[in-house]
Amino acid sequence: MSTAAKPKARRDACPLCGQPSSETHAPFCGQGCRDRDLLKWLGDGYRVPGPPAEPDAPEFGRDGLDSER
Repeated sequence: MSTAAKPKARRDACPLCGQPSSETHAPFCGQGCRDRDLLKWLGDGYRVPGPPAEPDAPEFGRDGLDSER
């Protein structure tokens, strides 16, 4: 018994809108989709949910580092 494979998404399609990708903006179709993807990364749109932070966890230092110098 064989199972029918699902058709894969086109490799040359923009991952956001599905239009054909542009060589200058690959893998996106243009600057608009490229910028939308960047804004999603910068806005934590691609984050993975995790367990809640511990309330007694040490705070980060003023320089943003989590270890003492």
